[in-house]
Amino acid sequence: MEWICVGLNHRTAPVEVRELFAVAPAKLGQSAFELREASGAEEAVVISTCNRTELYVVGDAQKIVPGLEAMLGGAEHCYGHRGFEAGVHLCRVASGLDSMVLGETEIFGQVKNAYQAALAAGATGGKLNKLFQKSFSIGKKVRTETGIQEGATSIGNVAVDLAEKIFGHLKNSEVMILGAGEISRVTAQSLQSRGARSIFVANRSYDRALDLASQMNGQAVRFDDWKQVLAQVDVVIGSTGAPHTIVHKDDVESVRRKRKYRPLFFIDIAVPRDIDPSVAEIEEVYLYDIDTLEQIASEARVKRAKQIEVCEAMIREELHKAVNDMSVKRSGFVREADSNA
Repeated sequence: MEWICVGLNHRTAPVEVRELFAVAPAKLGQSAFELREASGAEEAVVISTCNRTELYVVGDAQKIVPGLEAMLGGAEHCYGHRGFEAGVHLCRVASGLDSMVLGETEIFGQVKNAYQAALAAGATGGKLNKLFQKSFSIGKKVRTETGIQEGATSIGNVAVDLAEKIFGHLKNSEVMILGAGEISRVTAQSLQSRGARSIFVANRSYDRALDLASQMNGQAVRFDDWKQVLAQVDVVIGSTGAPHTIVHKDDVESVRRKRKYRPLFFIDIAVPRDIDPSVAEIEEVYLYDIDTLEQIASEARVKRAKQIEVCEAMIREELHKAVNDMSVKRSGFVREADSNA
C-alpha cells in the first residue's frame, strides 16, 4: 500500500474542464468518504480549488489508478504520482510551488481544510494523516525560509493587477465583488489599496456581505439586487462558490443603455465560472477568466525562478527525514504534469 495522487490542474486542463470536476468546500468530506468507498482505497482526501482537483488515496496503484483517472474524466487531462513522489507533490502544492500564482497564500488553507474535512468524515488513516501533517510543516518552512512569496502571491491580487492594467488606474472606478469568501476578501483589500472609489459586495449570505463590506468601507448588496448595481460599476469580479453561472448575457444587455455603453470589465476567478462566456460577445464588455491570469502570474514566476530550486531541495530533504518513520515506498510517478511552467 502506498500514497497515490491523481489530479488535474491549470496546466493540464482548461477551466471548462476543471469546473466539471470541482467540489464545493462543504462537500469535500463527503467526497473523500465516497472516494475511499468507490475506489477500494484504504484512505482518501479530496482537494478542490479554482486551479485543481486532486484525489489522494492509500492503496495498490495498479488496481486503483485507472479508476481514479476515470473519476476525473479519463487520462487525457490527468497527472499522477505515487509513493514518495506523491508526498513531494503534496508538499509542493501546500507550499504554493504548483500554483498558477507562484507562492500563493490561499492554497495552504485550502489544503488544510480539505484534510480536516476528510478527517472529520472518517476517510483518512495513519498514512495520509502523517503525510498531510508533514506537508503543513514543510509548507510553512518553505514560506518562511525562502523568498517564494515575494511579489503578488494571491489570485485576488493578480486579478486586481489585471483590472489596473486595463483601466490604467482604479482610483475613479466602482467595483462589485460577487462572493464574500477568502479570495473575495483578499481581492477587496487589494482594490482598496489601489484606491478604488466604491466597492460593492454581493453574497447569498447578506451577513457575510455586510461583514466584508464593513472591513473595506464598502457597501453590502443583497444578492437578489446585484443586477441593479451592475448598471453603475466599472469592474465585476466573480468569486462565488455557485455550481453554475450567475451573470448572463441578458443581464448585461438589460443595463447597456442605462450605462451609456461604457466599458465593463468582468474578471471571473471562480471555478465553476460565475460569468457566462457569451457575455464577452457584447461590444463594450471585456471578460477574463482565471486562465487569463496565467500570463500575469508567469511574470512573477520568472522573477522568483531561482527560489524554486531552493524550495524543491528543501521539500525533498524534509520529506526524506520523515519518510523512514512512515514506512513509505520510494516509487516514482504514474503520470506527471509539466511543473516547469
